[in-house]
Amino acid sequence: MYTYTLASTKHHLMSPCSHIHQLNTISCISAYTHTLVNCKHHFLSPITQHSYTHTICSCLVSQSLLSIPVFIPAPLSACLCLSLSLSLSLSLSLSFSLSLLHIRSLPASCLKHCSPSLFSSMHPLERADTYYCMLFNDEVHTYEQVIYTLQKAINCSQKEAVSFATTVDRDGRKSVRYGDFQFCEQAKSVIVRNTSRQSKPLRVQVMHSSVVAHQCFALKALNWIGHIIRHSDALRRILCQVGLQKGPEGEHSLVDTLMLYDSKMWKGARNVYHQLLMSSLLMDLKYKKLFAIQFAKNYERLQSDYVRDDHDKEFSVTDLSVQMFTVPSLARMLITEENLMTTIIRTFADHLRHRDLQGPFQFERYTAQQAFKFRRVQSLIGDLKYVLISRPTEWSDKLREKFLEGLEAFLDLLKCMQGMDPVVRQVGQHIEMEPEWEAAFTLQMKLTHIISMIQEWCATDERVLIEAYRKCLSILTHCHSGFTDGEQPITLSMCGHSVDTIRYCVSQEKVSIHLPVSRLLAGLHVLLSKTEVAYRFPEQLPLSELSPPMLIEHPLRALVLCAQVHAGMWRRNGFSLVNQIYYYHNVKCRVEMFDKDLMMLQSGASMMDPNHFLMITLSRFELFHIFSSADGRKRYSRENANKDVVQQNNTLIEEMLHLIIMVVGERFVAGIGQVHTSEEIKREIIHQLCIRPMAHSELVKALPENENKETGMERVIDSVASFKKPGVTGRGLYELRPECAKQFNLYFHHYSRADQSKAEEAQRKLKRQQGEDTALPPPVLPQFCPLFASLVNLLQCDVLLSILGTVLQWAVEPSGGHWSESMLQRVLHLIGMALLEEHQQLENSEEEATFNFTLKISRPGEAPSNSASILALLETLQNAPHLEVHKDTIRWILKTVASIKTMRERTATTPVADHGGQSQEETVRDKDKAERKRKAEMARLRREKIMAQMSEMQRHFINENKELFQQTSLDELEASTSTSAEHSPTCADAALVCVGPRRTRVCERKQVVTCILCQEEQEIRPDGRAMVLAAFVQRSTVMSKNRHRPLPDPEKYDPLFMHPELSIGTHTGSCGHIMHAHCWQRYFEAVQAKEQRRQQRLRVHTSYDVENGEFLCPLCECLSNTVIPLLPLNKTSNSCEQPALAPWLKTIGQQVKALHSAHRKAKPTSADCVDTDSEPDCPAPEGFRLDHTPMSPYSDSIKEMLTTFGTATYKVGLKVHPNEQDPRVPILCWGSCAYTIQSIERLLVDEEKPLFGSLPCRQDDCLSSLVRFGSACWTSGCLSTVQTHFIRLLAVLVPDPLVESSPCILEVDMFHLLVSVVLAYPSVQCLDGSGMSVDAAQQHFLQLLTVAHVVQILLTSVPVETTMEQESGGAEREEEEAVCRLYNTLRTHLGSALCEVSSGWHLWRCVKAGILPYLRAAALFFHHLNGVATPPELHVLGPGQWEALCGYLSLPCNLLQLFHSHQDLLEPLLQGWCSNPAVKQCLQGSGTLISFPRESNQLIELPDDYSALINQASSFTCPKSGVDKSRAPTLCLVCGAMLCSQSYCCQTELEGEKEEVGACTAHTFACGAGVGIFLRVRESQVLFLAGKTKGCFYAPPYLDDYGETDQGLRRGNPLHLCHERYRKIQKLWRQHSITEEIGHAQEANQTLVGIDWQHL
Repeated sequence: MYTYTLASTKHHLMSPCSHIHQLNTISCISAYTHTLVNCKHHFLSPITQHSYTHTICSCLVSQSLLSIPVFIPAPLSACLCLSLSLSLSLSLSLSFSLSLLHIRSLPASCLKHCSPSLFSSMHPLERADTYYCMLFNDEVHTYEQVIYTLQKAINCSQKEAVSFATTVDRDGRKSVRYGDFQFCEQAKSVIVRNTSRQSKPLRVQVMHSSVVAHQCFALKALNWIGHIIRHSDALRRILCQVGLQKGPEGEHSLVDTLMLYDSKMWKGARNVYHQLLMSSLLMDLKYKKLFAIQFAKNYERLQSDYVRDDHDKEFSVTDLSVQMFTVPSLARMLITEENLMTTIIRTFADHLRHRDLQGPFQFERYTAQQAFKFRRVQSLIGDLKYVLISRPTEWSDKLREKFLEGLEAFLDLLKCMQGMDPVVRQVGQHIEMEPEWEAAFTLQMKLTHIISMIQEWCATDERVLIEAYRKCLSILTHCHSGFTDGEQPITLSMCGHSVDTIRYCVSQEKVSIHLPVSRLLAGLHVLLSKTEVAYRFPEQLPLSELSPPMLIEHPLRALVLCAQVHAGMWRRNGFSLVNQIYYYHNVKCRVEMFDKDLMMLQSGASMMDPNHFLMITLSRFELFHIFSSADGRKRYSRENANKDVVQQNNTLIEEMLHLIIMVVGERFVAGIGQVHTSEEIKREIIHQLCIRPMAHSELVKALPENENKETGMERVIDSVASFKKPGVTGRGLYELRPECAKQFNLYFHHYSRADQSKAEEAQRKLKRQQGEDTALPPPVLPQFCPLFASLVNLLQCDVLLSILGTVLQWAVEPSGGHWSESMLQRVLHLIGMALLEEHQQLENSEEEATFNFTLKISRPGEAPSNSASILALLETLQNAPHLEVHKDTIRWILKTVASIKTMRERTATTPVADHGGQSQEETVRDKDKAERKRKAEMARLRREKIMAQMSEMQRHFINENKELFQQTSLDELEASTSTSAEHSPTCADAALVCVGPRRTRVCERKQVVTCILCQEEQEIRPDGRAMVLAAFVQRSTVMSKNRHRPLPDPEKYDPLFMHPELSIGTHTGSCGHIMHAHCWQRYFEAVQAKEQRRQQRLRVHTSYDVENGEFLCPLCECLSNTVIPLLPLNKTSNSCEQPALAPWLKTIGQQVKALHSAHRKAKPTSADCVDTDSEPDCPAPEGFRLDHTPMSPYSDSIKEMLTTFGTATYKVGLKVHPNEQDPRVPILCWGSCAYTIQSIERLLVDEEKPLFGSLPCRQDDCLSSLVRFGSACWTSGCLSTVQTHFIRLLAVLVPDPLVESSPCILEVDMFHLLVSVVLAYPSVQCLDGSGMSVDAAQQHFLQLLTVAHVVQILLTSVPVETTMEQESGGAEREEEEAVCRLYNTLRTHLGSALCEVSSGWHLWRCVKAGILPYLRAAALFFHHLNGVATPPELHVLGPGQWEALCGYLSLPCNLLQLFHSHQDLLEPLLQGWCSNPAVKQCLQGSGTLISFPRESNQLIELPDDYSALINQASSFTCPKSGVDKSRAPTLCLVCGAMLCSQSYCCQTELEGEKEEVGACTAHTFACGAGVGIFLRVRESQVLFLAGKTKGCFYAPPYLDDYGETDQGLRRGNPLHLCHERYRKIQKLWRQHSITEEIGHAQEANQTLVGIDWQHL
């Protein structure tokens, strides 16, 4: 009966309306299963949270028993019943879901077959045909394309289109229109039409609403199944059995069907199924094995579907291969049972079948679609890598058979790559179109690790290695049979030797750099030696079939091609060939390209006569005619009169000699030389560090990686290098250990020409520093393995000796110019190698050495030439004047020859000869020492002569320019005198005072500056031409204590009073460079015109916004947006007889009342409105001239610049359009001055620097200019407006009934108030003719505000609980008693709002600490305002700071004396301050209280271990979607908020603008006033943002153990916080240098300008 039920179900699946009938069955069975499960109390309730699904299940519970076509016999147990029911239920659930989820559309006629009585709860009340226009995701179209298309197709807003696109990208599909069929079809046609122009159109389908509803239900059902199987292993196993069970007639199982239908589903459905598979089948090894078998059976079909699919691999079922293929036992089982290796390789090869007539791949014929397909096909290589990544330890016959079968398939693939992309030298004209070359090299790079792993597999079994060698040799022989057609055989003769070869010229025939079959054979040949198979089983190897000339032919051609490219013979072939040669030698490819070609040459040369090998090499280099004749030198000169040909031949000779050096000298590969694998890595590291000390990442990049991305460097680095830790900005560097320098080989085969030159220079410099000669002899090399032992005979063969002698003969007679020093250097290196080889044999060989190079180089040439011997030529060259640089090397060679001869004589004679040899060596050594001493003496004499000449020229120049030097001396003397006068008091014992009637007089002196544009000098005068300082004004929250305060409306905001929170301020900075105002204006106009032209051409952003007034400083290119005028010090005439505080306050009060009256009179009033309630006019005090109109002391150009800077500060500070008439302009200027001084004072404290003398010149100049501008800005505005500001400011200190809504004392920052009231007072003082000076007013303002700040501190900053009374000295007892009296006075006014504190010690400590930043900032302010020199105590850190600061500000050290000495006067003011209702409200908690001193803000605290941040980011979800993981979680380093960056989902509108910005950009305006510092967690990258269009990336503060950052987390080393680097970022932030850093970065790297920073 169970079988019948399955058959019936199968029948329903094949019917047109199968999904409707299945819905009936699955709903009933789900309900029945639900009832049984609940009875067992074992599983969770299914889908009860979703009302839609709950309705479906609950409506059928009553008829569930009648609907289930399953009859359960009575004898069966309850468990078996439950198992069968669950099996059937899950089977039908999966079948139902699968049949629905791959449906794109369903005809309406199918729905009519559904009975109305069934599932009435699922159908809408009205059964009208409605449709959805469903848009599907792909990985081809961009967000912008989809958004634009949706706006046109469905007429939606951009915000709605962004929402649609985000959902499509996240879920895989989204309904963009709902209605009748025609309505949806119209939207579909528009979408298809608009996206089909450049690529295939977006996938969009019109789907019936019922189909969509059923699909949604199917997804919910699958999610439910995935949820409940997590709670029961038994249910999970039942699901696995159901999914893997085949049909009764052998049909595909549900899992098979799922995999085959995977590419037809959308992203969301795929994700649900993949999660279900991973939580069920892949969780159990048994079912994982069964699933892997089915996966392997369907592999070819699955990969074909993936290649045609348009989704990324992570959304394909093929991505599950990593879960199975990386399990070694599974991988080997699939190889043996399912022949997986062969399947993968053949599937890969089938997708690349685009061959020419000869067979190799031809990628240049690829269309764009084929190129896209090629990129997707490369994923198969990853699967093959997973299968091979674990080498077998034990081989079975079945595994050998299947592996070799897979190897045959792989050799067929390599055969198609052998000789692909051949090139022919262009001779007449340049190549017209660059050929395609990237695809071939991409394929080569992808297969590099596969080839290496196949060789590693072969090395683990002797039988496999032998058979693989046979197969590879057979394929190579087959490949060569097609390449030699039409090539004529020739015979070469030289030095009495002859060899038969073919006539072939690389410069005339086709040549290919792709030879994977040859290179694989070379690797296998070396493995025969490494594993000793060649010595133990020679009879099983096809060594007799080997043809050495055939083996070396094509690798030699590739190397000759590289040599000819270096010689400039292939210039007309374009950059494609240059790039191929580069990658041929690059670390990514060289292991299986260049290195293997060299191995093949070594393998072939070891089996050939060395003379024959060299003759064939000369022939392929096209140099045979030069060296073959006896008079080669003369023939060469006669035939090659053309300089270009001579240069080409010289380069070819150099490359040919270099190749011989490599063939004989490269022995650090296990199997070629008697070395360990680690020695090869050591040698690589040594030669990299011989160039320069390198960071860990540089070394890793220079070393080849294996299949596990490992280089093996960590195992050996400590033995060859020492690590030097980094500083704040640099990187940790590895330096070569001195004892390893002797292993340096100038002709290391992995050096490029540039590397070789750098290494040579570095090593010669090192030797000179150590006092040694500069010779760079070849290092001692390890012995060859027996299979390659014959290679050493190359060094003493007749052909090479002839070549060496010819080049040396050319060097002896240099007049012809047909040789080069590099050529000679290589010859000397070869001679040195041969001598060391002979020396080693003499030392190590117990028998007579067969290598006798010294004898052969001592013989002269044979008749008829009778040329000198090589040794004689070397002795001649030793004294040649044109070879000074090579003399050390020649002397080393001659010394080594003498040593070898001595050794031979020692072995042949008595020990007496040994003593003679030693004496001969000592004689040679003494000669060398004497020669070096003679050279050093000559160099010393030459230096002394040059210095004497320079001194004589200097005296002669001074004599000719006496007047200039005299004038310079006078100027220097005057400058030093004025400087000393400025920085010293007038009397020796007088204390320096910067404010008040006793202010130290400043000696007037001229201030002359130079314009950086016209280089003209100009004196700073009030009536002269304006000189300006480039400046940058920006909003800031660096000192903010409340970042959550909402930004005020700029049109209504009154910035006169700064709250102590300092929530947002305006900072001014400068680079310190000075210009004429008119020079700057011309420069800025030129920048504007240039920018206008550039925008029309390029239409991209620059690092500055000209429309916003920004420009780059002409000298340092620092970002600026305005200029500050330079002003001289104000001249004030003072007398010490000035009014005390009481009469001064009375006078000021009278003046304020008079100004009130004058302002009321000046107000325009209507004729019919008379102010009857106004107070009577107050007469002006004596000497106060209300009708006086002061004249501005400044020239027109200075007044214009005053307006320019004031307007710029106003515009930036309020983010409004410029308006020079706005009454808030001077307020913003005063506020910027105060905020800048406060930020600098905090910066000095944080960096533990003294108050004066430690600021950079540019900051000092900026402060001076800013303060003097603030004192003069009232002259450029409306006088009555500034007077009104002064009246309102003074009303905070001295209550004025005519001033409304004055803030309470706790809502005002006292330093901002001090700066504003001092700088506003000249607008009132200019009307006073009574003789009351500004100095007295400044002193009284300072004293009043100091008292107010003391009161402010006592109200806000006294701790509630204090410890026991501390012992105080007698000096502080007075202060403690005074502060207690003042605090008790405050308590009498405020009552219980103030807590009781009995400790005077604590009160005085609170006052002293809280007011210190205010006093320091006031000292900075008055110093730059009045120009008084600073006391030396404030130039250093140490004791006496408080006393020096109070004395400089003319304040008593006991600040409480200010209150108690004027208690009668200040008591009413104190009562007025405390009577403000806002004070009690703040103290009782309804307002914000700021305690003093305000602590400096810091960037957030970061964890030491970067993995903590990774974990934090991994759990962060997008705040808009709620469930999706953020793709780019970004941490704000200012406030610690985690943001969803670089995502459309979190874009928001900013300030009512239509354009939306990313989360980070929006956050900068809320948190940092437009400037932000972020850490992109998944990229380990710091992001600086300024505004919407400026940004840059900055090095993160996290370093690995090697002192390097890892931006992008590419290396994956553990990262730890570097506190010094984090402090550097924090310093940039505190200095307000983030915007400047961005500007410099964008100017240095123009690619940063093109990034859409507003989307981050």
